[in-house]
Parts: sequence; structure tokens; C-alpha cells
Amino acid sequence: MEQHRTRPAQYGPRRGRPPLPPQGRGPEGRPRPARAPGPDAQRSVRGGAPRGPVPSPAAPPLLRRLPNPRLTGLGGGLFCAAVMLASGFLDQLLFGSSRTVYGVLFLPACVLTAVWVRRGDLLTAPIVVPIAFAVGLTTVADGGDGFTGALGGFVTALAMEAGWLYGGTLIAGTIVIVRRIRLVRRRVAARERGVA
Repeated sequence: MEQHRTRPAQYGPRRGRPPLPPQGRGPEGRPRPARAPGPDAQRSVRGGAPRGPVPSPAAPPLLRRLPNPRLTGLGGGLFCAAVMLASGFLDQLLFGSSRTVYGVLFLPACVLTAVWVRRGDLLTAPIVVPIAFAVGLTTVADGGDGFTGALGGFVTALAMEAGWLYGGTLIAGTIVIVRRIRLVRRRVAARERGVA
């Protein structure tokens, strides 16, 4: 087995050349003063954009105070169903089971569910909001006596308020599609920055 020779490290002054100053010190051995980086210090060679993370502009105070939870698909469904049940009971208490008021309250619940669901569960939002609408509708549906009467009243209310159901589901689906497009664009931009 061959063993390669290694040259021993040479210590001491180099022949024919002046000695190098210690690192971080000037030619006379004094510490170098810290220099402020120039305007082009963090610019890349290609695009002229600054390297490293660029600080994002500060959000307006109102947006910083708004809650921004991230719900799973199941959490989004439970949240929307709980909101619609509470809205139904409130509608029954204050407005005498007005299905129009219930439909109006359904729209912000759809918006919040679609905005707060996390990125991995985006596609669940348009699925859970119609279920939540049906769950809450049981509180405002006019039903007769017994199970058959209650079921008939629920089906009738569901057919009569289908416009609110479709409108809320469409709003949730639109928000999810916009969020999905933005997510894909961010991933593509991050990949291009990694390649560059």
C-alpha cells in the first residue's frame, strides 16, 4: 500500500516576502476599524437584488391585532359547524328563526373557514362548509311533530335556502383557489431562487 508523502508545515517567516499581518489587524499590528458595508455589499452579481432575507414591511396595526389561527381540515369543519349552530340559536332567539338572517351569517363563516384553514388542508374548506350549513340549519328549520315532521321541515328549508348554501360554498372555493395559486407561485419562486 502506497503512502503519500506530506510536506511538514513550515513555520516561521517566509523567505523573500514580508510577513503577513495578523488577521483582523492592519499592517502595523493595530486593530482595523470596522467599516460600514457599501451600498453594493449585499447585491448579487446577476439580478442586483439583495441577498439574504429581505425584511417585510410592517403590517398595519389593525391587521396585527386580527387573529390568524391555522386550522386543520377537521378543526375547520368543527369551527364552521360550531359557528353555524351558534348563529342558528342566536337567530332563533333574536329574529324568530329567520332563514335569511341565517344565510347572511353563513357567508362570513365560510370566509373565515377558508382563510384560517392551513395550507395542507386547503381543499377541505369547500367540503366542510355545506356540512356546517346543514348542521346549523336544524335550529331554524320549521318542523312538525316527530322525526318525520322534523326531517320534512329540514329538507324543505335546505331546498329553499340552497342559494345561500351555493353562495357560501362558492366563496370558500374561490378563496381556497386563490390561496392555492399563491402557494404554488411561492414554491416555484423559491425553487428558482435555489437554482439561481
